[in-house]
Amino acid sequence: MWLTLLRKKTMLEKLINPFIKDLPVYEPGKPVQELERESGISGAIKLASNENPLGPSPSVIKALTEAALGVHIYPVGDCFYLKRTLAEKLGICCGQLIFGNGSDEIIALVCQAFLSPGDEVIYAYPAFIEYELISRAFGAKCRRIPLRNFTHDLPAMAAAVHAETKLIFIANPNNPTGTTVDKNQFADFMRGLPGHVIAVVDEAYYEFVATDDFPDSIEYIRQGAQLIVMRTFSKAYALAGLRIGYGIADAQIIQYLNRVRHPFNVNSLAQSAAIAALQDEAHLIRTRRTIDQGRACLSQELERLGLEYVPSAVNFILLKVGQGQRIYQALLRKGVIVRAMDCYDLPEYIRVTVGTQGENTRFIEALREVL
Repeated sequence: MWLTLLRKKTMLEKLINPFIKDLPVYEPGKPVQELERESGISGAIKLASNENPLGPSPSVIKALTEAALGVHIYPVGDCFYLKRTLAEKLGICCGQLIFGNGSDEIIALVCQAFLSPGDEVIYAYPAFIEYELISRAFGAKCRRIPLRNFTHDLPAMAAAVHAETKLIFIANPNNPTGTTVDKNQFADFMRGLPGHVIAVVDEAYYEFVATDDFPDSIEYIRQGAQLIVMRTFSKAYALAGLRIGYGIADAQIIQYLNRVRHPFNVNSLAQSAAIAALQDEAHLIRTRRTIDQGRACLSQELERLGLEYVPSAVNFILLKVGQGQRIYQALLRKGVIVRAMDCYDLPEYIRVTVGTQGENTRFIEALREVL
């Protein structure tokens, strides 16, 4: 029996795509239900995945209720109505938009459309690990450019470009640091971008940024730049469970991406919820106010505890606690889920999402006890 299993395993290893054979598995933030099931804890809170603590707006709930009556019918394949709503809001053409099952799928579409085995991808590190995982799955070589002062080092990234470079991923704001690249740095980078390279700017946390010097990336697209901008409804719009993100680019780039996009890749509930979320500006304003106040409060409490942290422009904070994994495990035992950063080669750090006032207070109290 064991010889048969061994032969089967050996054969499977010969069949596997060599590009994914040694890929690590992405580990998301621990779900509340999993912690409560494993430990017997009740009333746990999750501040690990940068979700909106207010949840979806009432308009979204209403739209979902109505859309549920039509789930026996395939969704609109090209997200026509959502595309029209978002294009009007952004001041662009419908042909400059593509939607995906989360912005993760947009990354995959970009890699599938533009990468061949041996091409090179450049990205900052630490940043969203999916840039590397998906690129490597398509046979690309990945070059990590270290952050400088926890921020993208765009001059170093530009200097790393050579003949085999095809894509450059820029997370702005960056996850897991919460830092941003300003408009002057971005302008210098785009000015020197060679014609054989596509810049992919991940703006998943765009809605939280209040600074005046944040780049207007869409304006570059209007001017014909070789640029793809990714955004999502998972964070500020509180639709993480519905998995819907989108890409903005020149219409020709979007046409290529649509050639590898699967039909009906965005479900009908997600499309209806996204339209409703875009139309409820008041809920977005409440979300921003909650995050701004919560981030200021958390920053103040961290300073009182004498902890170093990276000043953040978004809905999470990267903080230095010494032994990150130990603090993470200790907080779990108190029913508070954060994110350990050893997977990003930051073993002294944890990342905490800004929650409601009650969640923030509970986190600080638990952190004070376990430090």
